[in-house]
Amino acid sequence: MSFEFLTYRIEDFVAVLTINRSPVNALNRGLVSELGEAAERIERDVDSNKVRAIIITAEGKYFCAGADLKERMDMTEEEVEPTVRNIGQCVNKIAEISVPTIAAMQGSAMGGGFEVALAADIRILVDSAQVGLRETALAIIPGAGGTQRLTRLIGPSNAILWITTAGLFSAEEAHAQGAVNYVVSAAELMPKAQAVAKEISKNGPLAVRQAKKAVKNGLGKSIEEGLDLEFDCYQKIISTQDRIEGLQAFKEKRQPRYEGK
Repeated sequence: MSFEFLTYRIEDFVAVLTINRSPVNALNRGLVSELGEAAERIERDVDSNKVRAIIITAEGKYFCAGADLKERMDMTEEEVEPTVRNIGQCVNKIAEISVPTIAAMQGSAMGGGFEVALAADIRILVDSAQVGLRETALAIIPGAGGTQRLTRLIGPSNAILWITTAGLFSAEEAHAQGAVNYVVSAAELMPKAQAVAKEISKNGPLAVRQAKKAVKNGLGKSIEEGLDLEFDCYQKIISTQDRIEGLQAFKEKRQPRYEGK
């Protein structure tokens, strides 16, 4: 599968998906379609144990400046709704990838571009970049999960502040409020993302997937329901070869060799 606006490679169980649509990586129909296709391909590679962690990054000054407003201006009202729904479905595909995803933001991310990053599990941002949901400045609202995912990260009060002011926030402000996990220099961005991905990929891949499932699917449940979900996820790894390998490696004081079985 070849892409026009993306590159995709796998090395040592870590997939790197790179957005490259100059000048600002705006989300036009073509890029949105390719992101959805890439998420499906990644999940197939996860299922075949080729991929255990994902890094999503970009080329250029911006990680993603959001929706392609030039394209949007030429749409009729009837075209806007399915277009926005399609972007939301694409972002959901990224959020539903069953292994941990890392957004390595080499530049600013705004609107739908920040919503792509919010769909990742872990966010790393360069110290010179800004992030924000700018939609209300255009008399619309975030439509690809921003109102929901940002609120779960930074709380309703901060999310309302971010969204209704349409502000852009510095890397330090985003980190202080919990919107990103790490702030690094440009030179440190990919090494940090690779280091985090490597730490993930060396662990039991089936256990990592079940752990992510327990965390994500437990949101909104009562503690009792969440604990039941956690135990269900635990049960699914009891009979795996990887669990036995982990115990054997501990006994033999060596690094485990997990095969995703």
